[in-house]
Amino acid sequence: MKILVAKVVLVIPYSTSLKDKRRVLRGIKDRIWSKFRASVSEVEEQNSINKAVLGVVYVSNEKRLLDSVMNKIIDLLEATHPGLLHHFEYMVEQY
Repeated sequence: MKILVAKVVLVIPYSTSLKDKRRVLRGIKDRIWSKFRASVSEVEEQNSINKAVLGVVYVSNEKRLLDSVMNKIIDLLEATHPGLLHHFEYMVEQY
């Protein structure tokens, strides 16, 4: 069993309240879930208005699939919300 664990840092400059930020994040999380069935949650910066850190987890038996899914998630973020992606890092762990 291989597990993709990713940390995605987003900057939302046009957010003026936590409600705005959470609306944007809900759309991102829902889109990732519906397209890839990857688990996504806000893991840091919950009280920051303009910054969000998402944790993404995906399980498979092939590392190539996990790398492909992560690349597609990043492409999706850049295509649907250009300029929000600040940084991301991921690793694949084997159990």
